[in-house]
Amino acid sequence: MTKATRTAYGEALAELGETYDFLVLDGDLSKATQTCLFARKYPERFFDMGIAEQDLMGTAAGMASCGKTVFASTFAMFAAGRAYEQIRNAIAYSHLNVKIGATHGGVLIGEDGASHQCIEDLALMRAIPGMTVIVPCDEFTVKSAVEAAILHEGPVYLRFGRTSSPAVHRPDVKFEIGKGLVVKDGTDAAILAIGDLVYEALQAAQILEREGIAAAVVDMSTVKPVDRGLICHYAARTGKILTAEDHNVIGGLGSAVSEVVAELGQGQVRRIGVQDRFGTSGKRDDLKKRYGLDAETIAQAIRDWR
Repeated sequence: MTKATRTAYGEALAELGETYDFLVLDGDLSKATQTCLFARKYPERFFDMGIAEQDLMGTAAGMASCGKTVFASTFAMFAAGRAYEQIRNAIAYSHLNVKIGATHGGVLIGEDGASHQCIEDLALMRAIPGMTVIVPCDEFTVKSAVEAAILHEGPVYLRFGRTSSPAVHRPDVKFEIGKGLVVKDGTDAAILAIGDLVYEALQAAQILEREGIAAAVVDMSTVKPVDRGLICHYAARTGKILTAEDHNVIGGLGSAVSEVVAELGQGQVRRIGVQDRFGTSGKRDDLKKRYGLDAETIAQAIRDWR
């Protein structure tokens, strides 16, 4: 079963709108972000702010200051990039209940090209005090993550992909902010991944298993606050942690995990991700190989470590 996490996001908003009272704002991209699914069902609770992302975030902050929970959606490049100041000063500084639903993050969005392939959004959002950062890996974690964001007091940044992603978890998976989800256990090494790279990590682990290498796979869907306990567990148990993300290796999951392991003083970390360069337009599968975000590259990184 495959579905784009952005599609699952729109479906989750439409479904959860029956239970929770929240508003949704979008920056003239509702068909792309899939907030159109919410808009069709609750037109009186949806606001299209046009191509004005800074105003989008400022308006969301204003609504939240009046006691509302607000989802503000656009592409990751326009949210974390263009509207960074408004997110920092208008939303996060006052610790408002604005949930930023950012789609089209990373290079694997494909043909949109470098100007739209945001590879630094997680780093930017991680650095904002009080900001929670979540990257669901499949349709089943999306709904649970969106609901968790609604119930969470304070700002949340949720990142979703553009293209369809295979399901990794069971439909009844229970997502919890700040907790990783062990997909596969192992004792030789641990692959901690987010987003589309969780599936690639699982494929890599299955390749390695046939070679007699037992690699654990963990869906680290909360990049901030990161699951320190789980990181420490695998650092002590395996001594080798490989992170995998469709994001610059600087400032994202790899950095978050490295910070924990450095303080622990036990184990080593290596990072799979975009190696500090811009994206380019191309087919998803071609970009996976070009940027080393595929299962075989992950498997080879573990082999080279032994």
